[in-house]
Amino acid sequence: MKYEILARKWRPQSFSEIVGQKYIVRALKNSISSLRIHQSWIFYGSRGTGKTSLARILTKSLNCKFIKTGNPCKICSSCMEIQKGNFIDLIEIDAASRTRIEDIKEILENMQYSPSKGIYKVYLIDEVHMLSNHSFNALLKILEEPPKHVKFILATTIIKKVPDTIISRCLCFNLKKINKKEIYQHLKKVLRHEKIEYEKNGLKIISDKAEGSIRDALSIVEQTISMGNEKIFTADVLNIFGMLKKKNIISIIKNIFLKKTEKLFQCIKKIDSLNVDWEELLNEMIILVHHIAIIKNFNNSKKNFMHMNTENQKKIEEISNYCHIDKIQLYYKILIIGKKELKLAPNPKIGIEMIFFRLLDLN
Repeated sequence: MKYEILARKWRPQSFSEIVGQKYIVRALKNSISSLRIHQSWIFYGSRGTGKTSLARILTKSLNCKFIKTGNPCKICSSCMEIQKGNFIDLIEIDAASRTRIEDIKEILENMQYSPSKGIYKVYLIDEVHMLSNHSFNALLKILEEPPKHVKFILATTIIKKVPDTIISRCLCFNLKKINKKEIYQHLKKVLRHEKIEYEKNGLKIISDKAEGSIRDALSIVEQTISMGNEKIFTADVLNIFGMLKKKNIISIIKNIFLKKTEKLFQCIKKIDSLNVDWEELLNEMIILVHHIAIIKNFNNSKKNFMHMNTENQKKIEEISNYCHIDKIQLYYKILIIGKKELKLAPNPKIGIEMIFFRLLDLN
């Protein structure tokens, strides 16, 4: 049986399946239901937020034979063909590989013909910011007065590279990075359906490290499933990112605060043998120092991270008593500057040791 990757298998097929972006979904559904249909749209945002998925669902809605409340039916011939990727009236253009003026002229030549099967002929131009200046000028002429049977959907990760003249002729939708809690809930749903066992902490770390991208999260999940032989273990997730367990990072912070130099450098020696990502270690330390600052400023023990258990939370609260808030600000500053300078060190271990010396000098 042919295997289908999770990111493709779980690609949304209707507006109701889109994760996050609820305001954009509402606007698109309302415009379809009220028949206030624009001639062109532009979706922009970072990777894995649903730009292409939304574009295809919008195409389904525009051409669906049994459209209800703005949502495509998913069962008519148009919906099925779009889902399979063989709908003749959806012309997908990868602007990254087709930047020449000739490619846009080809659109001009074919645009005059009516749709073969659908209601509208839809041109989906992905990574539109990659088009040349001449191509943008030609596209501008098309967008000014396209035929009534033609619709344009543009998608880009870098909206600043798209000329204002193009943007002004489109309805613009900014797709935000997806909240890590929404990613976590979506991953739980996927894994339940796929009958994959998982550890919650591991899944929460993946949700955090996906940086707002559903596609990235599913790719990491797939990698972790392979490592764990059809299971997701927190230890495997930590290995993928070169991360230490939270308790080990807490121990480093505690040794710094209490000026236990010998224990601290024993930790460094141990870390060096674990193939840990040193920059990731600094990131985690910065996050913990920020957490301590919140406790010191607001005295709020309920303020918690998504992937920190109660035991570690208590340890952090205890450590917060060892240092004044002014010094915590200096720790944070040293770690931030150290992260920037880490790449200049002869090797990461030396860089980390010098950062730790600076931190110890504050005590």
